[in-house]
Amino acid sequence: MDLDGITTLSFDCYGTLIDWEAGLLAALRPWLKKNRKNPLDEQVLEIYGELEFEAEEAAPGALYPKILGNVHQALGEHFGIPSSAAEQTAFAASVGDWPAFPDSPGALKYLKQHFKLVILSNIDRASFALSEKKLGVEFDAVYTAEEIGSYKPDKKNFRYLLSRLKEDFGTRPDQLLHVAQSLFHDHEPAKKMNLHTCWIDRRAGRDGAGATVVLYGPIDYDFRFTTMAEFVKAHMKRQR
Repeated sequence: MDLDGITTLSFDCYGTLIDWEAGLLAALRPWLKKNRKNPLDEQVLEIYGELEFEAEEAAPGALYPKILGNVHQALGEHFGIPSSAAEQTAFAASVGDWPAFPDSPGALKYLKQHFKLVILSNIDRASFALSEKKLGVEFDAVYTAEEIGSYKPDKKNFRYLLSRLKEDFGTRPDQLLHVAQSLFHDHEPAKKMNLHTCWIDRRAGRDGAGATVVLYGPIDYDFRFTTMAEFVKAHMKRQR
């Protein structure tokens, strides 16, 4: 694993560092069960991914809690069950309950000794603050959809990332490695902008794309690991 010249790691958060699929299912399952619906977990995640993208495309300036509320309503319409305003609000607030992957805090603590750590996330700052407590590190910068005004995979988010990194830290594009799970939200747009990327394939061994939109055809990336712990192990080996 050759990271010579890389000074900064930018991270997608949800799906990469935070186990958003576990969080989504924990929030949605009681509601589905109450309404006598029992779809497979993968079905729920797949439908969620499509509906979330549609909601973000329809309202790119909306804060993420609003997006989540809209998705809950759309899920209700899909399954033919009620989605009350209170249930939509509770679902939007569930972000704070979404767990970190067990290896995320330790991996970030190690990587912070070697790189600047930056978040680029489809989230709002208040919601991210709840997740940051679970990750155990202070990030050098946090760039969210709230201030950018659009959601990944819009390349506007990556242009914003590069502009702010240059302004805040003097970081050049060739000094950045973008680390993410989602091929759809992150790797495809990042590679179109000629960025280095590392795929954390948290869904390794499972079919489909989970809570992200399915992409067909090959997607380029520079490194692939199934966990953040594997990423750290490869870096430690290189340091010897």
